[in-house]
Amino acid sequence: MPHLQRRELIQGSAALAAIAALHASRRAYAFPAQPSGKVIPWLDQPTKNPDPAGIQSQLVWEDLDSWITPNDKFFSISHFDRPTIDEKTWSLEIGGLIKKPLKLTLADIKSRPRQEVVFTVECSGNHGFPFFTGGIGNARWAGTPLAPILEEAGVSANGIEVVFFGTDKGEIPIRDVKMKQNFARSMSLADAMNPDNLLCYEMNGAALPPANGFPVRLIVPGWYGIANVKWLKGIEVRDTRFMSLLMARDYVTIREEDHNGETVWAETSVGRARIKSAPAKVTQKDSEYSIIGAAWGAPIDRVEVQIDQGPWTPATIDHSEEAEHAWKIWSLGWQNASPGEHTVTSRAIGITGEIQPAMDDPLIAKKHTYWESNGQVTRRVNIV
Repeated sequence: MPHLQRRELIQGSAALAAIAALHASRRAYAFPAQPSGKVIPWLDQPTKNPDPAGIQSQLVWEDLDSWITPNDKFFSISHFDRPTIDEKTWSLEIGGLIKKPLKLTLADIKSRPRQEVVFTVECSGNHGFPFFTGGIGNARWAGTPLAPILEEAGVSANGIEVVFFGTDKGEIPIRDVKMKQNFARSMSLADAMNPDNLLCYEMNGAALPPANGFPVRLIVPGWYGIANVKWLKGIEVRDTRFMSLLMARDYVTIREEDHNGETVWAETSVGRARIKSAPAKVTQKDSEYSIIGAAWGAPIDRVEVQIDQGPWTPATIDHSEEAEHAWKIWSLGWQNASPGEHTVTSRAIGITGEIQPAMDDPLIAKKHTYWESNGQVTRRVNIV
């Protein structure tokens, strides 16, 4: 811009700086940049966990103070035993309908190209029970992409399904038969070849904790936790759909659907995550109150908050830290918070216009299982 004079340049730069400062001042940083203040505990606390061995280290929403969930606070679920694995003798076998069977040690996997993804993992049963409200966490996962390994193995032309087997196993009664089965989940070959999928050996810069799948687990960004198989021992390609305990009999959502006035019962296997949000905490600093929460499960456009039965109010999303598959942290200044008990509800709206359903929405009200519990979350708080 040689024709601009120095004075015009200075004036233009000053104007741009002022605009930038104005926009920066309008951005809300829920944390860590913004002091959180005093946390006011929710009145509706989770009930006692009846299965502390199977469900461990749930997220305490009032403690949410960082975008990344620390490893020691990350939730962990086990459906069978929790295996103890020696990384020196561990290996991952890849077989089935492939041209070149592979057996990879941990060193083999670590020698391959490394890839990271920040991904919020939620159990599909989260908020399905009054004792289970913290089955979620956001971590930086690292490993090697799955797709090149399947390509190297050479999937046969008739291979359509990829099954992931965990080391954990248990005895499963089916009618009058009892059988020992390893944890196993599957997905289509097309889904398995997604370049974001990882054979993951690292969590937040450290080796995977034993509770979260050491030495290697599957990370499938955008899917519910059940698909992210822990303690991997084998991968198998098949030419038919895989119908196991955790694919066809459990982790199956049952809904009533209206087909031209006729009720049809639809059963679907839990798979991709659904749009969701939740209020995390109410904070007080001097006489000012703020509501902070998170939204995840789909690309988020905006979040709205309802206090009591009032209007839906837009929250401000914290853009200081974000990633494609990670939750977004949001906040709302609570103006003129009156003393007494209040309800706080949030709803997320996706970039395609999808809205997190209310609890009386047919998507939730006509669902007869607790999986995929993505209805609007309401919390109760007392302002003194």
